[in-house]
Amino acid sequence: MTNHLGQPHRAAASLLRLLLLLAAVVALPARAVIEDGGIEAAKRDLLRSQAQALENGEGVERDATAAAKLYCEAARLGDATSQFNLGWMYSNGRGVERSDQWAAFFFHAAAEQGYEQAQRMLAQVGGAPTYVPDCMRDPEPPKLAAAPAQRRAPPMAAPMVVPRASWPLPIVNLVKGIAPEYRVHPQLVLSVIEVESRFDTVALSPKNAKGLMQLIPETAARFGVRNAYDAAQNVRGGTAYLQWLLAYYQGDVTLAAAAYNAGEAAVDRYRGVPPYAETRAYVRKVIDLFGSYFHPFDASVAEPSPRLSAIKGFVLSR
Repeated sequence: MTNHLGQPHRAAASLLRLLLLLAAVVALPARAVIEDGGIEAAKRDLLRSQAQALENGEGVERDATAAAKLYCEAARLGDATSQFNLGWMYSNGRGVERSDQWAAFFFHAAAEQGYEQAQRMLAQVGGAPTYVPDCMRDPEPPKLAAAPAQRRAPPMAAPMVVPRASWPLPIVNLVKGIAPEYRVHPQLVLSVIEVESRFDTVALSPKNAKGLMQLIPETAARFGVRNAYDAAQNVRGGTAYLQWLLAYYQGDVTLAAAAYNAGEAAVDRYRGVPPYAETRAYVRKVIDLFGSYFHPFDASVAEPSPRLSAIKGFVLSR
């Protein structure tokens, strides 16, 4: 009898410790999350493990509704397993109201991160909806200063750059010469280079992205880059793309960085940073290195995203 009663008590104590740890993680300042990318990964793991325990009654009373809430928080942070599990719950009406549309949303998010089981489900659920569940909304990030729009403004006049010791001086000087021509701060370009390739001029990704700024063939062609392994051509192409993204998202560096990594179509569809672990980490690193959430933009380069008002309203309504 003692052993039978002791097991739930031990499970409850374990759950309490995990919840206290989760509270501590949530309470950490944003700067700490930026500096230690592992914190968000730990939070994802903790949320998922607690959701699974609640869904299956492992050491706690089964509560599918509470499990769905935790799964959605982990899904927002880019956890593909939680995205798949929540898609399954919506497709079967377990703990949530049955919805093929929400099932499609979460299966697509997981599939886009390479989750094989989710990829197999796509044939059954159809296309992903263009709207986003409330629980997937990111809080609005702090903003240092609003950026004014520019109309055919002249090139920047030698903006200050704070390079890291590991940044090769020839590349830093190359960027300092090219970036102002596109009215993009060299620090932002260098930040993207650091995260994309760590200044490897011949870097090649599994997705065939090449060079310093990891240009895929479509982006290289879009911005007139013939040889992506030529450092100057690569920087010009990547900087031109950043200039376009800054205009498209009206100076919002968070959205521009997310789009540089995942594509503007994904940012528009998810109304913000896509729920991909890789993209979320990418954006944090770029913001940390650049030091600002805003950048002046040239409104003549691109019309704003047709989804921009929806993105802003989506964030502010949280």
